[in-house]
Amino acid sequence: MTQRRRVLRRSPEPKTRIETLAVEEPLEIRVAALPAAGIAAGGAPVELRPPSTTVTTTMRLPGDDFDLALGHLLAEGLIGEAEDVATMMHCTDTAEDGSPTFNVVEVTLAAGVSLRRPVTARTEVATSACGVCGSTRVEDLIATLPPGLAEDAARVPLSRLHEGMAAMRERQKVFGDTGGVHAAALLDPQGRLLAVREDVGRHNAVDKIIGWAGREGRLPLRGHVMLASSRAGFEIAQKAAVCGVPVLACVSAATTLAVEVAEESGLTLAAFVRGDRATVLSHPGRITD
Repeated sequence: MTQRRRVLRRSPEPKTRIETLAVEEPLEIRVAALPAAGIAAGGAPVELRPPSTTVTTTMRLPGDDFDLALGHLLAEGLIGEAEDVATMMHCTDTAEDGSPTFNVVEVTLAAGVSLRRPVTARTEVATSACGVCGSTRVEDLIATLPPGLAEDAARVPLSRLHEGMAAMRERQKVFGDTGGVHAAALLDPQGRLLAVREDVGRHNAVDKIIGWAGREGRLPLRGHVMLASSRAGFEIAQKAAVCGVPVLACVSAATTLAVEVAEESGLTLAAFVRGDRATVLSHPGRITD
């Protein structure tokens, strides 16, 4: 997840030192239907490997790749539940020097399952900052929001948000080493920190949390709180709403479209959750003193 490089620091005098940098590499997510049975020349059944479709290629911090792949499929509404996936595996692709990179995840869907909507044509690699690159319309993603989130009766003390942010920060190892990655975390209804994931992309960190929750059988995340060490953009609010979490708390500012998604879906969105304050922009009744 990190590399050490010799750098020149000017502060103001020049000084050579060793700096720790966060690794950023592409991850290609491919999806295939369950292999179909075939008949060999001698009459014996064989397994035919199905063709796969590239869903996305995103720049990410290596690690927790299966969580990222599963979370991405769930958050973009390409599958309905974690059980739609039969297997996930790394394809051993190679770098120019012939060394393995493990930058491709092959997802095989369960028997009888297909992607719930066509894969949007993408004309370029999604950067680590873009969660919805290549989507034809923002409305397509808003349409994936599940009903019923507004009825979630969760009540969260403001102090729990601040305690959760502090606990998340303590577990941001790569950020502590590099200062160059985002994090997302999940609190259970009692306020216990369940998982923390880091990534160079804020949306990837959220996908990793959703994927973890899917693998653990926790979706939808009723009564839970999602934390993000970033601003609250549209893609973060949309992903939180899709996984059914009632409260999203972010360290930095929110955008207008994020607030629109939160209001429409029933998500409580809190921005500037730092120090002893928070700015609650939608459905404020869930945040108590």
